[in-house]
Amino acid sequence: MSGLEEQQKKVRKLQSRAGTAKMELHDLAEDLPVNWMEIKVVAERTFDAFAELDAARRELRGLENSS
Repeated sequence: MSGLEEQQKKVRKLQSRAGTAKMELHDLAEDLPVNWMEIKVVAERTFDAFAELDAARRELRGLENSS
């Protein structure tokens, strides 16, 4: 498997993880004020997932542009 294919697979996996984190944050928001103490933890986890996805997408674009 090439580096480009591996990066595409990584992006798909991270997209799934980010989507799951987004839904968890959305569900938490819908249930407020129940579990309001979890906002920071869930938001940080969501932020981290999207930051990692963004970095992987940038790396993928770089690989696509170099080939």
